[in-house]
Amino acid sequence: MLKAKTGENSPAPRVPRHVAIIMDGNGRWAKARGLPRLEGHRRGAETARKILEKADQLGVEIVTLYAFSTENWQRPADEVKGLMIILETFLKAQRAYMIKKQTRLQVIGDLSKLPESTRAELGKSLETTKDFSRRTLVLALNYSARDEMTRVTNRLIAAGNPVTWESIAGNLDTAGLPDPDLILRSSGEMRLSNFLMLQAAYSELFFSPTPWPEFTEEEFENIIREFSTRERRFGKTGEQVKADGVTPAGHTA
Repeated sequence: MLKAKTGENSPAPRVPRHVAIIMDGNGRWAKARGLPRLEGHRRGAETARKILEKADQLGVEIVTLYAFSTENWQRPADEVKGLMIILETFLKAQRAYMIKKQTRLQVIGDLSKLPESTRAELGKSLETTKDFSRRTLVLALNYSARDEMTRVTNRLIAAGNPVTWESIAGNLDTAGLPDPDLILRSSGEMRLSNFLMLQAAYSELFFSPTPWPEFTEEEFENIIREFSTRERRFGKTGEQVKADGVTPAGHTA
C-alpha cells in the first residue's frame, strides 16, 4: 500500500481498485533506436512484468492490460506472429509469479481467432489460477469495445432478452469485474483506441508521454498518487460528495 512520503503528515494516498493500461509506443520506441519493432514489444513485456509487481506492492487489486486489439490483425504478418510468441513467453514466465502471488488470470476479447498454441498457454494459466482471489490480471486479447458490444447485442437478441443496461453489463466480457477506476495510456497518445469504452464511463484518465518500454515503477506510483487527489463525483456535486463522506479518489471515508 502507498505510504505518505517521509517527512509529510498527509495520510496515505488512496489506491484505485482497478487499473487498466494501454501499453502504447513499443514499435515507435524501437524504430527510433534502429531496432526491430518486435524488440520494442519484448521490452514492453518486461515493463509489464515490472508494473504488475509494482501494482501488487501498492495494493492494486485488478490490472487490465490491453495486449492485442482486433485492429492489430492489420499489422504485418511477421509482427503479429512475433507478438503471439511474446505473449506465450510472457504467460509461461508469469505463471510461477501468479501462483506465488495468488493472482487469478482472466481474459477478455474473442479468443477464437488466436493461434492454437497461444490459446493453449492461456488455458494453462487460466486453469492454474482459477481459484485465486487475492489479485486479478486481465489480458485484453483480440479485444475492442465495438466488437464486445456487437457480441453482447447478438447474444441478447439470440436469447430473446430485453436490452437494458443491466442485461448489457451482465454480458460484457468484464462481467463480474468492477469498472476501471483509472485508465493509463503511455507514449503520449490521448485517446482510448476502442478500449473498454462502456466500462470507462467514470474512469479517471491519465496520458503519459513516456513510451511503454521506458515506463518506470516510479512513474506508475506517481500516477497513483495523482489519482488519489482527484474528486470523483459520479454525476453529483462536489458538495454532495463531501457530505457523503467520500474521499477525492472516490472511496468512502
